[in-house]
This record gives sequence, structure tokens and C-alpha cells, in this order.
Amino acid sequence: MKFQDLLAYKKSFSLAMKIFDITKQFPKEETYSLTDQIRRSSRSVPVTIAEAYRKRIYPKHFYSKLTDSDGENSETQVWLEFALNCKYISNESYNELLSESIEIGKLLNYMLLYPEKFGVRKE
Repeated sequence: MKFQDLLAYKKSFSLAMKIFDITKQFPKEETYSLTDQIRRSSRSVPVTIAEAYRKRIYPKHFYSKLTDSDGENSETQVWLEFALNCKYISNESYNELLSESIEIGKLLNYMLLYPEKFGVRKE
């Protein structure tokens, strides 16, 4: 299996692309702050999932990378909250994007709880 086949990867990549599209509408003055930060954190989620999967022969690296991914996912949720409160996105968009991010968090947690299902050997 390739890392691109992982459900957590697919969903996090999709969310990052949705965030990219929606942030095109953010004000110009947010380019180097909110826009840059939310794009960076959302893109880091699938990137670190890919790294974790490739390092699955080293259980500690697998866990470390997945917890990094989970942290980036949580950071993305905070940036979404800022976007909502700054009125850059609607409540509907916020709820949809947040729901997807929460689902990704659950998938990451599943990977952490059942690493053997992803080719990680017990130490």
C-alpha cells in the first residue's frame, strides 16, 4: 500500500485543498499571517502522515510523525476559528471544515492506537 491510499492522507489532502481555495478570498493584509499559517498547517497534516507511513519500520518515528500531524491538524482548527471570528468564512464553511478536521483527528488517533494495521512492528 502507498501512503496515498491511506484514508487519513486522502481526507487531509482534500481538506488542505479546500482551505487553499477558501483562503483565496481572504483579505490581502492577511497574506503573510492568517492565510499563510492556515495553509501551512493544513498542508503539514498529509505531509507528516506520508512521512510517518514511510518511517513505519521505526515505531518511535511513526508515533512521533503522527503526533506531529495531529498537532498540525489541531493548529488548523484554531486558524479556522480565527477565520470565522474575523468573518472571513461563514458559519457553514467553518462547521464543514471543522467537521472534516475532527474526522481526520479520529483517523490519526486510530492509526496511533492500532499501528500494526499500518505495518508497524511492536517493539
